[in-house]
Amino acid sequence: MYRQITADERYTLGTLHQLGYAVAVIAQVLGRHRSTVFRELRRNATRYDASYRPQLADWYARGRRRETRRGPRFTAQDYALVRRGLARQWSPAQIAGRLRLEDRLRISHETIYRYIWADKRQGGALYRELRGGRRHCRKRYGRPDSRGRLLGKRPITARPGIVERRARIGDWEGDTVVGPAGTRPCLLSLVERKTGFLVLGKLGARTAAEVNRCAALEAGTRTRVYFATPHHAWARGTNENTNGLIRQYVPKGQSMAALSDYACTTIATTLNQRPRKRLGFRTPEECYVP
Repeated sequence: MYRQITADERYTLGTLHQLGYAVAVIAQVLGRHRSTVFRELRRNATRYDASYRPQLADWYARGRRRETRRGPRFTAQDYALVRRGLARQWSPAQIAGRLRLEDRLRISHETIYRYIWADKRQGGALYRELRGGRRHCRKRYGRPDSRGRLLGKRPITARPGIVERRARIGDWEGDTVVGPAGTRPCLLSLVERKTGFLVLGKLGARTAAEVNRCAALEAGTRTRVYFATPHHAWARGTNENTNGLIRQYVPKGQSMAALSDYACTTIATTLNQRPRKRLGFRTPEECYVP
C-alpha cells in the first residue's frame, strides 16, 4: 500500500541529494521506489531555483493535501493575508500573484473574488476595497487645441526602439494631472517605463513656458525629450495608465491646492509598492535600480 513521504524522510532525502547521491541509492536508503523519489524531487522543488529544501518541500506537500480535502480549502489565517492585501488596495489578481511569488499561499484571484462577494452577502464591507473602473473620456470636438504647441519639438514616435521595448531602466514618460478647469496648481507625474516606478510632485502652473524648460534640460544633460501629440494619450501609455491609478487618490474635480508634498510622496510610495503582473508580481520599488 502506498504511503505518503514523511517529513523525516524528506530531510534524509534532502541531505543525500545535496551530497550528490544517485536517486537509486536514496530510494534504497528510504525503502522507496525510485519513481517515488523522482516524483518528490520534481513536485516539491523550490520554485525560485529548482533546488530541493526539505522544509519547503514538506510545506508544499501539506499545502496540496489541504487543497484536496473536503470542506473549506483555506483557513482564517490564509484569508487574513488576503484582507491585508485588500487593505493596501491591491487587486485580487495582485494579491494572488504576490502570495504565490512569496510562496506564502496558493490561491486564485477567482477564489478571492468569491470570498469578497460572500463577505458582502453577510453584511461585510470588503467589496469597498476593490478599485472601481475608471470612466472613459469622450473625444472632444471643435477647433484644434493649440495649447502647448512648441516649435521644433521632437515627436514621441521618433524615440529609439530600445525605449519602446522597455529594454533598459532610465526612460521616463511624464504628464500633468490637473484639477478643476482654470485652477492651479497641478501634479507632475514621471513614470519609468520598464519598472513603472513613479515620481509625483506639484507644479505651480501647467503652461507651455513650463514645458519649454525641457530645452534647458537637454542642454545641461544628456537627456533627450520627446513630445506626444495632443489628445494621443495612448502614445505614452505607461504614464497614462499610472495617471489613472493616481486618480484613485485624487479624483477628477478635486483641487490640488490643499495637496501637500507629503501626500504626493505617500501616493507615489503606495503605487510603487503595489505588485504588477507585468513585473512577475514584483513591485516597481523592488525592480527600480537607478
